[in-house]
Amino acid sequence: MKIIAIGRNYAEHAKELNNPVPTTPVIFMKPDTALLKENKPFYYPEFSTDVHYEAELVLKICKEGKHISEKFAANYYDEIGLGIDFTARDIQARHKEKGLPWELAKSFDGSAPISSFLPKSQFADMYNINFSLNINGEKRQAGNTKDLLFSFERIIAFVSQYITLKKGDLIFTGTPEGVGPVAIGDHLEGFVENDKMLDFYVK
Repeated sequence: MKIIAIGRNYAEHAKELNNPVPTTPVIFMKPDTALLKENKPFYYPEFSTDVHYEAELVLKICKEGKHISEKFAANYYDEIGLGIDFTARDIQARHKEKGLPWELAKSFDGSAPISSFLPKSQFADMYNINFSLNINGEKRQAGNTKDLLFSFERIIAFVSQYITLKKGDLIFTGTPEGVGPVAIGDHLEGFVENDKMLDFYVK
C-alpha cells in the first residue's frame, strides 16, 4: 500500500504557515514505514528539534482505479479514519528555502500515526464531519470537512490521473489550522465527531 497526502487543503492552515492557497491539490507521499498503528507511542526523532502535529481525516481506498472521473470517485473509498502527519518543520523549512523536496521532513519512520477506520455509511454527510485533536487535555485543532478546498472526490480524481490507486491505499486529506510542536511526554487524543480514534504518547 502507499500513503498519499494532500498539503494545504484548508485555507486557514495555508495562511497560518504563510503559504499561498493552492488552485490544484498539493501532493506528497509517505512510505508504509511511516505508519504507526494501534496507538503505539511516537518516538521523537533525534534529527529534529521542531516536530509538528497535523491532524487529518484519512480515506481508505477500496478498489483499484486510474483516470477516475470525479463523479464516480466516491465509489473508490468506503472507510474513513484519523491520522497525524508529523512534520519535522525545521527540516522542511531548510528544504523549502532551497527548493528541495520535503520527504525527509514528512516521510520518516512513525510520522503517520493512523487510527482504526469507520464505515463511510456511518456519516450522513461527508461534508459536515467534525474532527479534532487534543494535546494534554487541551483542544489544539478542530476541523470540519465543509472547509476542504478540494473535496474527497476531487482529490481521488486528481491523484488517479497520475498515480494508480489500489485497494488499501491511504489518502491523508489535509489539516486544518492550529498546527504546532509536540514534546516528549505529550498525550495526543484524536476524535472524529464523538469517537475517540487516537490516544497515544510522545516518547
